[in-house]
Amino acid sequence: MPPFPEDISAEPSGINIDTLSNLGPLRDLAGIWQGSRGVDASPKAEGPEKRACVERIELQPIDPQTNGPQRLYGLRYHTHILEPDEVEAYHDQVGYWLWEPATSTVIHTLTISRAQIVMAVGQAGVDAKQFELVATRDAENFGAGSTPCLEYAVNTVEFRIKVTINPNGTWSYEEDTLLMIRGSDEPFHHIDRNTLTRIAAPTPNPLARK
Repeated sequence: MPPFPEDISAEPSGINIDTLSNLGPLRDLAGIWQGSRGVDASPKAEGPEKRACVERIELQPIDPQTNGPQRLYGLRYHTHILEPDEVEAYHDQVGYWLWEPATSTVIHTLTISRAQIVMAVGQAGVDAKQFELVATRDAENFGAGSTPCLEYAVNTVEFRIKVTINPNGTWSYEEDTLLMIRGSDEPFHHIDRNTLTRIAAPTPNPLARK
């Protein structure tokens, strides 16, 4: 049986409206960030292509959320990535980083503009400086979804992201998206990594501002 109460509509009591003080291991991610030394290794017909990238990501606190007895604190984010000296972003992504204090669970949702979604999950202590989240294709609760075109051409088998909060105030991530590409017998590891520096502080969530 799942660890949930029979009364699925009963909300938890004592919700703190200040999201920034209740983000657990996500609190150091809040703000606006930029990274200029990113690396993207993506599949091409002629073989893997590795390219440098510049990234800007904004992570702003949202008001506390509840699913009946479940309580979540989180950051809404938007990231766009482009090649150095270019103005057109080749990657645009939105979603949420969520923290569930009751179960020490971190959830990462992402939606990209090529019509693909992922929801990854992992466990972390409230003061963790490193954590890893995973989504797998056939998972019952956390996984990946794509359009029929992408399913036909590039099948996402697994998504994995590791986050590291660095002592100097920056944070780093490494993503490994395991792909099965049509016509290939071996999976391809699509690797993305970057280190991000804060360029602006976060804005408190609406309830906390009131």
